[in-house]
Amino acid sequence: MVPSGPTALVTGPQLRECHGCGLFQIVPAMEANMRSDCERCGTPLRATRADPTGHCLALTFASLVLFAVLWLAMLMKVSTAGIVHETTLLSGPGELVRHGLWPLAIAVAFTTALAPFGKFAGTLYVLVGLRMKTLPPNLRGVFLISRKLGTWSMLEVLLLGVFVAYTKLGDMVTIDLGPAVYALGILTVVIVWAELALDPQAVWEEIERRGQTHAPMPAVAPMEHRPGAAGCENCHLVCMPAEYGGRCPRCGSIVHERKPDAIGRTIALVVAGAILYVPANVYPVLTVIQLGSGSPSTIMGGVEELVSSKMYPLALLVFFASVLVPLFKLLGLAAMISATKLTGTAEAAGVLLRQRTRLYFIVAWIGRWSMVDIFMESLLGALVQFGSAVTIDPGAGALAFCAVVIVTIFAAEAFDPRLMWDAAAQNAHRPARPRAAERALALGLSSGQRPRSA
Repeated sequence: MVPSGPTALVTGPQLRECHGCGLFQIVPAMEANMRSDCERCGTPLRATRADPTGHCLALTFASLVLFAVLWLAMLMKVSTAGIVHETTLLSGPGELVRHGLWPLAIAVAFTTALAPFGKFAGTLYVLVGLRMKTLPPNLRGVFLISRKLGTWSMLEVLLLGVFVAYTKLGDMVTIDLGPAVYALGILTVVIVWAELALDPQAVWEEIERRGQTHAPMPAVAPMEHRPGAAGCENCHLVCMPAEYGGRCPRCGSIVHERKPDAIGRTIALVVAGAILYVPANVYPVLTVIQLGSGSPSTIMGGVEELVSSKMYPLALLVFFASVLVPLFKLLGLAAMISATKLTGTAEAAGVLLRQRTRLYFIVAWIGRWSMVDIFMESLLGALVQFGSAVTIDPGAGALAFCAVVIVTIFAAEAFDPRLMWDAAAQNAHRPARPRAAERALALGLSSGQRPRSA
């Protein structure tokens, strides 16, 4: 991709390592509002903006205002049998604690309150700080944390959970939406808009230009790969970590050529997720008691109830998010591990490499949406507490299901898709490890022979 025309360039040529396939390549000089993708696997490398920080600054400030409305204003007002009950978002975690499900309450509070607030406040601190003559302290550390918290900020999933809860309660109680629901809807749009308006690379480059880096930067940026070089996963700078104590000189993150023990940690987390998947689907996630009658309901039981009520789109949504997505993540990660470690030759490891890399990023993105079931159950438990008339209580299965979601997110973060390309001998700077057959040839063995003892 080469920019053309009279438009001014906003970036110069830069050496980058693709974190999808491990290829070192030059990202060319770019104009505003352009994108550069990896020439081999298609993973995005850089996207520029005409105003890389200004629009995001305004939108992030708006996000903080809407976030305050979301948590302080009324969420819903429900009524039945002459009893009226108003709730806020705080009511959900509080109800979970009342039922002894405090780990679930922590997960809900963190993903809907602490992580979003940390992301908004940290981004605002950095973007405002970069406009000041004297920089505030530790901009790089705050920006690092705010970007990492973005993975766990799930307000858009919460909006879907509110919609599911509202639809499910339609035949049971009378519902009035409060200001917090409208604030959440607007906030979701603003969050996506702000993320699209921000150029994180421009922020890191401005931090570097203003001299607030972890270590002195090299006078001349490298334009070709050197043995031992690696790309920082956070600020994407290609550096020589051995020269800086194993850290990125710009942002201070620990840098590895590949994620340490990626396969072993991913296997452990996938196995843990598969074990937790069983109680998550066997134990009840909700117990609905209406006029003294009712019974505990599992995830599949809830889907069957929605089908019986002819809520087919909602049943499909719950089935997809709560049953298929976790299973898809576990099977997808298992397939990628198998293709990396269990194939006999580099040629076999190279089958559908580009497609498997895309699959990895889909798996890493889609897992958060399974939290919709947890948010729905938290809201239902807080909204519907009408004594003998009708109550909804969360169950132990919800705790196991939340654990599955969190474990699979960690599993996707632990896996390194570049290992798939290494196994296929596609990265010349990282030769593939000898396979079993190649080891045998190296020992001078033919079929039917046994190695002699030393």
